[in-house]
Amino acid sequence: MCLLSLDNWECLGPGSTNPQKALEVKLHDGWCRAVPVFDDEHLVSCAGLVPVMGLAEQTGLADLIAARVRFKACRVASAGTNPAGKLTSIIAGMAAGADCIDDLDLVRSGGMGRLFGEVYAPATLGQHLREFTHGHTLQLGSVLRAHLVNLVTTTGLLPGISQRVFVDIDSLLRPTFGHAKQGASYGHTKIAGKQILRKGLSPLITTISTEHAAPMITGARLRAGKTNSGNGAARMIAQAVNTARAAGVTGQILVRGDSAYGNGVVVTACQRSGARFSLVVNKNRSVAAAIATIGEGAWTPVNYPGAVRDPDTGQWISDAEVAEIPYTAFASTPHAVTARLVVRRVKDARYVCHERETEVLM
Repeated sequence: MCLLSLDNWECLGPGSTNPQKALEVKLHDGWCRAVPVFDDEHLVSCAGLVPVMGLAEQTGLADLIAARVRFKACRVASAGTNPAGKLTSIIAGMAAGADCIDDLDLVRSGGMGRLFGEVYAPATLGQHLREFTHGHTLQLGSVLRAHLVNLVTTTGLLPGISQRVFVDIDSLLRPTFGHAKQGASYGHTKIAGKQILRKGLSPLITTISTEHAAPMITGARLRAGKTNSGNGAARMIAQAVNTARAAGVTGQILVRGDSAYGNGVVVTACQRSGARFSLVVNKNRSVAAAIATIGEGAWTPVNYPGAVRDPDTGQWISDAEVAEIPYTAFASTPHAVTARLVVRRVKDARYVCHERETEVLM
């Protein structure tokens, strides 16, 4: 063992200034082709799965799958049998870190068979997954929402759910690799502040959270990369609000989203569900005209972390100010709604005179 020099990548002997050639270390060909296997029957590779699957059993995950997932016709007769056992095996493997079908074999390795029953081979699970259609995906979405309700009622997963709940919706573009990836297509995404085209898939996610609890996923829909961000948002918001009600929400529900969801269809879905909304709308002539009617005395400095308090007046001094005004959005459509238009403006650094400022909608 000797130290490698960073300059010439040659070996320097201890206390020597004369560089020596580094010895090449090469793994034997037999070891290169070897695959490590965890096969000791007296050891368990993923003991953490015991409390996870125990909680799944308490909240009735397998019963929900058996009641809601159905296979009427299969290309392979045995592929659609016992979906509860097969899907719980897949969920256990994913919780243990499996990211492909072959990795699902880890739930059968070593002494795992002594902890869990009805664990299927990866080939059987892959055959089961290949029978899935879009309808089965919707059935799994129903299982997700019902299981979240059971988790909340059993474990108190969302503290403060009886007071106020936030429903958030957003999408993103996840890159994919390979030409045969189903649904992969080019879509717009932003990287380092620049809009680019990137090939991938665009999942749409809804979450439920409270002031004292982290967001929990209530719905996920995998879409093609070229799909519009707001496509299907109204239905997913309605499902998320209904899930929150079923979980025990009796207070206010606030739906939040960016400009991709600031449209009349989403607003109507929120109103029908009895939820309030806080959505970003794009700036147009109508919005600009409404902003122009806001008086200078209506603007309030924003209490940002970098703001300072004026020692004479006690007001916050900040580069940003906010104001609100009643505004009727989507007036030319059947989804017209009158609500508060909250506006934020910041100083434009391109102008020496700070009298001219830029209004930015939030």
